Amino acid sequence: MELTEQEFLKAIATHKGIIHKVSRIYFEDAIDREDLVQEIILQLWKSLKSFNGKSQFSSWMYRVALNTAIVFFKKEKRKPDSYKMPEHVQLTQEDYSNEKEEQLATFYKAVHQLNKIEKALIFQFIEGFSGEEIAKNLGMSPVNVRVKLNRTKKKIQEIIKEQSDGF
Repeated sequence: MELTEQEFLKAIATHKGIIHKVSRIYFEDAIDREDLVQEIILQLWKSLKSFNGKSQFSSWMYRVALNTAIVFFKKEKRKPDSYKMPEHVQLTQEDYSNEKEEQLATFYKAVHQLNKIEKALIFQFIEGFSGEEIAKNLGMSPVNVRVKLNRTKKKIQEIIKEQSDGF
């Protein structure tokens, strides 16, 4: 199955939330997130020939986005720290209340402390993927996914508890 450029752009626009969520899970800084968004889109375009239509476009997009984020994250970790400009603009398009935004910020702050596999697990879990789908996407057994996912959820709860105890 081959998509035209227009069909590709339409599919990206339809599922752009996937890209923004993946970037937010891996990076706190807005500039880093935008760089990752651009890299994901580039990798999606480069690997479009590998999309054979056997799965939904969004499922294929998740796999490419997560793999790109993991590789990109490794590259960014090797770079020396640079001066970070204050964040004035949020990249998220969704409209949340202040309380909801604070909860999301707390959650994402906790997620940033996870390792790359834990991030991929929790991202796919909150996106509603089944254990079998997560296992397939990450090359793990379903049993291993369940165990690691439970441990990751507990770890996030502990991190959030530690953050709230510190205030």
